[in-house]
Amino acid sequence: MQLLIQLLSDKGVLFDSGLTAEEVYRIETRYDVAFPPDLKALLQKALPMSDGFVNWRLGLESEVENEKVLERLGWPLEGMLFDVQWNGLWIKIWGDKPDSVEDQFQRVREKFKVLPKLIPIYSHRYIPSRPYESGNPVFSVYQMDIIYYGYDLATYLANEFQIELPKEFDLLENPKREIEFWSNWVDEGSRI
Repeated sequence: MQLLIQLLSDKGVLFDSGLTAEEVYRIETRYDVAFPPDLKALLQKALPMSDGFVNWRLGLESEVENEKVLERLGWPLEGMLFDVQWNGLWIKIWGDKPDSVEDQFQRVREKFKVLPKLIPIYSHRYIPSRPYESGNPVFSVYQMDIIYYGYDLATYLANEFQIELPKEFDLLENPKREIEFWSNWVDEGSRI
């Protein structure tokens, strides 16, 4: 992890001291998230502070920053609802499409609640909270335009910040694991 942090620092990413175990607990409790082990390890070793990263620590200390964290956590759902209302998005797994937009939103919110929560890392890049394991893929999420942006946290950061990772990072050719709904959406889109 230290090598990855150094490579990011060399690209201009600024870091603060890592989150303490107490801060992680408070963040996970406040925002109802569970950082996957690899993301948690990074955040506890050194907290990225450059523009675009989520300022988890300040989210605990400032109402303004708390609102920013909540906005970033809500981005995937808001994008989905936008596409339902303005682009006619409706997928089979949601069942029959209700007549009113309000009822459509209610159905989408119900379905969304059971999906693996997407945790923001940087900009509109997200890592799923489930399964609670290292090696989850990272998705780029802009409304329902969703693609893989890294097959795990390390390859994502390498892609985002144009870093060449050494061989010990064991780079993957394909996504290591399928993530409920999100991987299917990337592969099949509205046909799911």
